Amino acid sequence: MTKPYLSVVIPAYNEQERIVSTLLAVDQYLKKQTYTAEIVVISDGSKDHTGQVVRDLKPRIKNLRLIDNKKNHGKGYVVRQAMLKARGKYRLFMDADHSTDISHLEKVWLYFKQNYDIAIGSIEVKGAKIHEETGWYKRMFGHWSKLLIRIVLLPEILDSQRGFKCFTAKAVKDIFPRQRIERWGFDMEILAIANKLHYKIKEFPVVWKNVGKTEVKPLAYIKTFKELFQIKWNLITGKYK
Repeated sequence: MTKPYLSVVIPAYNEQERIVSTLLAVDQYLKKQTYTAEIVVISDGSKDHTGQVVRDLKPRIKNLRLIDNKKNHGKGYVVRQAMLKARGKYRLFMDADHSTDISHLEKVWLYFKQNYDIAIGSIEVKGAKIHEETGWYKRMFGHWSKLLIRIVLLPEILDSQRGFKCFTAKAVKDIFPRQRIERWGFDMEILAIANKLHYKIKEFPVVWKNVGKTEVKPLAYIKTFKELFQIKWNLITGKYK
């Protein structure tokens, strides 16, 4: 089987209501492109009918793959699992709610032509736009967590947590096997590992739409802060070698 040029990885947990519109939109976009692509949906032990909904779409969407985990492990676990099982020369992971439109890939290709290895969407760089309907605590924690991440771990990256990141296959194979964080803190960990391995990262502006529904609870932010310092300790003690 010929390897696709692009793999689009979509982690999903209880997304039966939103995954259909996202997959149809992604498929519609990819059909217009000249390169080959696959879509890999990975269910993180969903308790609803996410897996079956994706299976039902397979006759309509070419090269749609499903990894249907029966146990919940965490977003970091399933993104790592799917990125390593993906076959594309370039591998993007994006959120199931399509909060960052797939069309942002147009920017990604420009940066890979400039010899970047990783391109990450951001709402903190010039040109970004935000359409947000969410709780006050998320806005507050989001602001302070980004600042803390920059101080402790990633001084050159303004927004490490956006769910739209694309990697070369080589970067995936070097970075993700070293990943240890299996829940929300994995984004900053893979970028910290990328920095350690001297991969070039480009942070670019996106239009981000948050309609309000989220699986991220206030306690998740506290756990992520703990993971931040665990990552820092892992770097200091050489655990990513």
